[in-house]
Amino acid sequence: MNNNRATLEVIAQSVAEAIEKGLADLGLDRDAVEITVLDEGGSGLLGIGSRQARVRISILSGEEPDQSIDSSSSPPDGEKDPTLKLAEEIVSELLEKMNLEAKVEARFGEPSESLPHQPILVDITGNDLSILIGRRAKTLNALQYITRLILGKELGHGVPLSIDVEGYRKRREMQVRQLARRVAEQVADTGRQQSLEPMPPNERRFAHLELQDEPRVYTESEGEDPYRKVVIHPSK
Repeated sequence: MNNNRATLEVIAQSVAEAIEKGLADLGLDRDAVEITVLDEGGSGLLGIGSRQARVRISILSGEEPDQSIDSSSSPPDGEKDPTLKLAEEIVSELLEKMNLEAKVEARFGEPSESLPHQPILVDITGNDLSILIGRRAKTLNALQYITRLILGKELGHGVPLSIDVEGYRKRREMQVRQLARRVAEQVADTGRQQSLEPMPPNERRFAHLELQDEPRVYTESEGEDPYRKVVIHPSK
């Protein structure tokens, strides 16, 4: 189960829709990934027993960054990068439509050879913003998804983008990693598989990454969204 390439599994009504959603979430173009159709889905008989399509999107290693945006043209000292400024404006406008007042700050994340564009990290801070996170971060994930779509349309290409509210994602990542490590110890000791709670794709990824180099166990994602969860198995 150890795979050095970053992967994302996506479920949607059709294969095409799953691919489109996955590429938008990753902020990548089609030629930067390898797509494996895990389940083409089906309508069933008279709508009974219908299944959604499921695909796995793997980021190809060694992809060179797309140079369509000249990253060497730095803005003058004291001025924000135009892409970061655009991201802030998009998020601020969406928050305004939600009648929420908050401070929005965008910055570049660490570049990666596997990504054609440098990731953008957007931090939102303010008072009483729990409503912006929502149950299982559904509201926050929806805001992030919409922002990616708008930003990608404005730039003419997808961009990896993550939105956080008051450090929620970082805290959640730590919680998931600690939980995965604790359960993995139990699995290794008892020899019996255990499941984590249902999580969205980005949180399941934290569990997979935390245990990818643990020789005593391996992980798999099982079930259908929104109840899809990480299952930790003892190594054979």
